[in-house]
Amino acid sequence: MRKVKVTLRPIVSRINLPTVIKSAILPGDSIDSLFIATQPGEIFYIRNGVIKKFLDLRQRVIELGVLSGGYDERGLLGMAFHPEFFNNGLFYLHYSVAGTQGPGARSGSYRPDPCDLESLSLKWENRETEYDHIDAVEEWTLGSNGQPQRRRTLLNLRRPFSNHNGVNSLNFSPETGRLVLTTGDGGSGYDPFNLSQDDMEIAGKIIEMDITKNTYSSSPPAVSRIDELPAAIQESLTIIAKGVRNIPGIAYQRFYNQYIKYAGNVGQDFAESIFSFINYLPVPVSQLTQTAGETIEAEKKGFINLGWRAWEGAFPTPIISTCSENQSQNQKTIAFYEEAVHTSVIRLQPLTEYYHQEPRSKKYGGTALTGVQPYMGNQIPELSGSVVFTDLSRAKTNEQPDQGFLAYTKFRTDGHLNDFTIIETEYDFGSQSAYYVSLGTNHNQTRLFLGVYGSMKVTDYNMGTVFEIVL
Repeated sequence: MRKVKVTLRPIVSRINLPTVIKSAILPGDSIDSLFIATQPGEIFYIRNGVIKKFLDLRQRVIELGVLSGGYDERGLLGMAFHPEFFNNGLFYLHYSVAGTQGPGARSGSYRPDPCDLESLSLKWENRETEYDHIDAVEEWTLGSNGQPQRRRTLLNLRRPFSNHNGVNSLNFSPETGRLVLTTGDGGSGYDPFNLSQDDMEIAGKIIEMDITKNTYSSSPPAVSRIDELPAAIQESLTIIAKGVRNIPGIAYQRFYNQYIKYAGNVGQDFAESIFSFINYLPVPVSQLTQTAGETIEAEKKGFINLGWRAWEGAFPTPIISTCSENQSQNQKTIAFYEEAVHTSVIRLQPLTEYYHQEPRSKKYGGTALTGVQPYMGNQIPELSGSVVFTDLSRAKTNEQPDQGFLAYTKFRTDGHLNDFTIIETEYDFGSQSAYYVSLGTNHNQTRLFLGVYGSMKVTDYNMGTVFEIVL
């Protein structure tokens, strides 16, 4: 793949941490507006170079950074516009709800011990009291006065830990017209309760929601499992995939008369992975709950399985510790050996991946995948038809400030692991850190937008900039 050099052109600066960047045409308008959702709960839009506030959710969003020194993975996480937004004014939000802070599912950090079988089979118990917070997925509409109004709540999700809630978590499928929710594995580390592989758990899944069904109430119960949902809501849901650790959304790219689906999986200690697939068989949630007690192999259910927690990308999940005899060497142990064997055949292989300690030349070691977007424009010819991804911060090799990176790869029809190429960026951030926190595109995927933040703390306000990626 060819070397590509781009320029970052600032569009808006001094905003809070930008989590979602999308475009839509407002009802009654004739041109695209660029919408930017920030993690603390503000949504802005830019039209003809003028920025305006669309919605302020900060009173509805959980207070961020209080218990974690400023770092937080909760907040306003998803925003999607109905395909007919121009006509019906409907849009959808996913956020962590104010006033729902709980003690968490367990105290302390989790690290599996292959020598301690109990550490490999932990259960999330007392869920009604031992959880971290509740996430809401809601439908909103523009009222007759042009002001956004909450219309109904689609889901209330009880989350065990504060992290791994997903980001850019709501998108509409151009294939089915359904709203797609992407959820992380629930948090902590190494998925302590193995929620991502449990078919009954909402955590660690990619879920389609049929919003045309009038089955949702103004206040559905807070749940963590699909069999806790009212039957009417179960009827509106299907599951596409499981085995997700943490995910920066799902993206679609037209491929002749089909769509390629791209899903990134943020790694634990080792690898960041981008998966792709075309064919899949979504499984109705109502079917899963009816057969919950039966032994049905996952491949017969049709799930796409990204492999977590037993697999981190293309490799079994390793536990890395320092060798006692040689401090310069690392000892690697397969943490979930039996799980890795069981899922070795039925899991999906990644399209490409990069590593936290990247040994290949002209590559960067990464920290966390933060965006995956196809590019179908012609303004950057070398990228046309490719899929672009971004990492929060390249692995540091010197004392320079932290800065993320962009890269791209191409879809392969043979299912083999593909290489990727770093995209060189031309912009001087000076002595300021520049974490690449989000990647967005317009409706027809002909423009790319990059969200950058100057701090890892969500409580360090107004340090965000949104750039357009141009030649």
